[in-house]
Amino acid sequence: MQVKVNLDKNTSYNVYINELEELNFDTKVVILTNELIANLHLNTLLEKIQAKELFIIKIKDGEEYKNLKTIEYILDQMFAYKLDRKSMLISFGGGVVSDMGGFVASIYQRGIDFINIPTTLLACVDASVGGKTGVNNKFGKNLIGSFYQPKAVYCESEFLKTLPSRELAAGMAEFIKMAVIFDEKIFSFLENLDENKFLNANLDDEIFAKIIQKSIELKANIVSQDEKESGVRMLLNYGHTFAHVIENLTQYKIYLHGEAVAIGINMANTLAVRLGLLDEVRCKRILNLLKKFKLPTSYKISNTNEFYEAFFLDKKTHHQKINFILPCGLGKACIKNDISKEDIMQTLKAFV
Repeated sequence: MQVKVNLDKNTSYNVYINELEELNFDTKVVILTNELIANLHLNTLLEKIQAKELFIIKIKDGEEYKNLKTIEYILDQMFAYKLDRKSMLISFGGGVVSDMGGFVASIYQRGIDFINIPTTLLACVDASVGGKTGVNNKFGKNLIGSFYQPKAVYCESEFLKTLPSRELAAGMAEFIKMAVIFDEKIFSFLENLDENKFLNANLDDEIFAKIIQKSIELKANIVSQDEKESGVRMLLNYGHTFAHVIENLTQYKIYLHGEAVAIGINMANTLAVRLGLLDEVRCKRILNLLKKFKLPTSYKISNTNEFYEAFFLDKKTHHQKINFILPCGLGKACIKNDISKEDIMQTLKAFV
């Protein structure tokens, strides 16, 4: 199964779902992964790769290591291996590995090719596709990075079968996000999905493949229209304006990214209801769907002023105006940058 991400002739690429058989390279290849994924799946991947020379770089697992210190470590290893501009980097892991691998590839000797092979549902449905790369710093999430497209993406459902239920749920949060803003039929499909089979990784490969395919088709369509996030692609940030603040304030140690997004979705919905964009019935359906997959939906804000000021460090803020992505029903969303401080603060106070 394949999904095409249509950009220009030099940057378009395919996302392959359950089609990873053998990869042959006539150059040096470096695989970027972490210890956890290496122990679980690296031998399986190595059996499928032939290269002139093959190197492995392992980094620590966790969002708190997604920073410039880790980037420098990766770069040092790549220079030590004497990789050149024809070399290939393979990101083999979740969203953190995908984001850092793409960023390193974009800056190593001004750019080398890279491939994403995601091993989490979140990376399959979101992080591995679209060319967003980067790292966090003390001011916020993904504030240092670049747009740099992979040469290909390979999503294999077998890698998802070892995921704990928490990781699977975190990936589902991103899929729920896309269903809410783009496709009510998919939202209904998720309402009827057996959450116990899903959370225990007991779904048939076909269902896993369908979830990945649908999400990638939605995202590929948006990225094809707006590669650099200057318009419609901003809709994919639904829930993220709040989520990034939560992740930064908790130093990326409490919530998985998808969990923070789930809370952010609930906060965004609360604001949308306040503004009359979303009715209570649909708001409740979204909340119930998040809870169905055991996702967190609440967060205790200790300082609303601090939380509010953190919005202005977000990439989606322009000219001191905060861009909020809000649902306008199911299957529709809008970008609002004219919301009063009072409405925002009242929304934040609902989570005190």
